[in-house]
Amino acid sequence: MSTAVANTGTEGKAWDGGNEPLKASYGKMMMWFFIVSDALTFSGFLAAYGFSRFKFIDAWPIADEVFTHVPFFHGNYPMIYVAFMTFVLIMSSVTMVLAVDAGHHLNKSKVTIYMFLTIIGGIIFVGSQAWEWGTFIKGDFGAVQTKGGNILQFVDTEGNRVALRDFVVADAHAERTQHESKNGLWFIDEGALSSYTVAEVLHGLKSHENVLVRTQIINEEGEKTVLSRVESLKQIKENARLVVEGANLQVNEYGSPLFADFFFFITGFHGFHVFSGIVINIIIFFNVIVGTYERRKSYEMVEKVGLYWHFVDLVWVFVFTFFYLV
Repeated sequence: MSTAVANTGTEGKAWDGGNEPLKASYGKMMMWFFIVSDALTFSGFLAAYGFSRFKFIDAWPIADEVFTHVPFFHGNYPMIYVAFMTFVLIMSSVTMVLAVDAGHHLNKSKVTIYMFLTIIGGIIFVGSQAWEWGTFIKGDFGAVQTKGGNILQFVDTEGNRVALRDFVVADAHAERTQHESKNGLWFIDEGALSSYTVAEVLHGLKSHENVLVRTQIINEEGEKTVLSRVESLKQIKENARLVVEGANLQVNEYGSPLFADFFFFITGFHGFHVFSGIVINIIIFFNVIVGTYERRKSYEMVEKVGLYWHFVDLVWVFVFTFFYLV
């Protein structure tokens, strides 16, 4: 009996956590549980993206050709604005660290400043992501989808992308009807009417001998295959089905529709997390201003929100790597 009592006492000293296991409060432990479960969710999404990309590796869009836009600037700036978004989000994580450190020293003024900067960084990131979605959906060059679902883009003889508006002229007198599944091909609805018809694209291609068709198939050099002039005309004349402008959940002028599906879902899911973090940070920010945590002599709520914000930043590093770098 005495031995059993001794063992129980030893176990109690070894644990020595009381109602704060591992010296962490209940709130921080629950935040860690949430972060771990959410990390598994994002891992599943990114793994699915990786498998899909590997399956369609020869037709996957090239990130340097997709994300080339910068607000208020016209031109080709691959990855510049995405890098800026990433920098802003990482810096917001730095200001959150400073806010947590100031909270440990019960420095209300510094916590207020750093929390405000964190919120501003989050707003800039979410706004930038919304702008990027808009440019991705709108598109820039346009393309043609074949009957088999492949995407045909247009380039000049030097391999530079050519937009449809540069060589296609719309017939102002032509009447167009939006295609619906009940009026033709089953289960296929046309979204917003494109600026041009396939016939107009073919006519424009015939009129511009310096324009060629580029398929979505990537060759051994890591570049998309450019067809000869004869093959270009043949592909548009015999296989073209639909003019595509931009990207949505059905078609994608940049290549495989799966890329757009994953892009909208994963970046949207992450953007929702950032937006939620901004809302929570604003609530905590006002609590700091009114002195709620000053009276408690503890800024642990700032630390718990900081854990969530760091997690959101870390997830973006992986999303950035998967979609933009690899």
